[in-house]
Amino acid sequence: MIYKFKLVSDEVSNFAREIEIDSENTFLQFRNVILDSVGYSKDELDSFFICDDDWTPHEEITLEDMGSDSDQDIWLMDETPLSELIEDEGQKVSFMFDYMTERCFFMELKEIVTGRNLIEPICTLQRGKAPAQNIETPEDKIETKVAAVKDDLDIDFYGSDSFNDDEIANFSDDLNLN
Repeated sequence: MIYKFKLVSDEVSNFAREIEIDSENTFLQFRNVILDSVGYSKDELDSFFICDDDWTPHEEITLEDMGSDSDQDIWLMDETPLSELIEDEGQKVSFMFDYMTERCFFMELKEIVTGRNLIEPICTLQRGKAPAQNIETPEDKIETKVAAVKDDLDIDFYGSDSFNDDEIANFSDDLNLN
């Protein structure tokens, strides 16, 4: 059985992707085809969320087990086939690709094609440019500016690291301290 998903972003209005994937493929395979279709690196942490009709997330499918102490089930991308959590057309799924700023792609299962299978998932439509994978937060901007200022402050800014006794004597004379 093949699932056809439409993927959009709330950041870029003309951006869309359509992904076809076998229902027995894993969420890791789904992740990889999404990241490939938008040109993102695969070295960031990300998660899928199974959402209700109002996009409220319920089940999280993670890339790695973070050692949660909760009583909730832990769903791992490489162990969970899509069919285990997605069954109906219209199912909503979000893919959080940037944890620092909680940025997501929003997906909906548009069609289920029975009687066909796919070995590898594919992106069948690419429209528009994807948003940047990471954005600079205000904290990042401050750290960048502080680093630049620190680079500019060298020994010449503070003067010499040694002193001349004559300079102190002349300074004292100028102040009439003798």
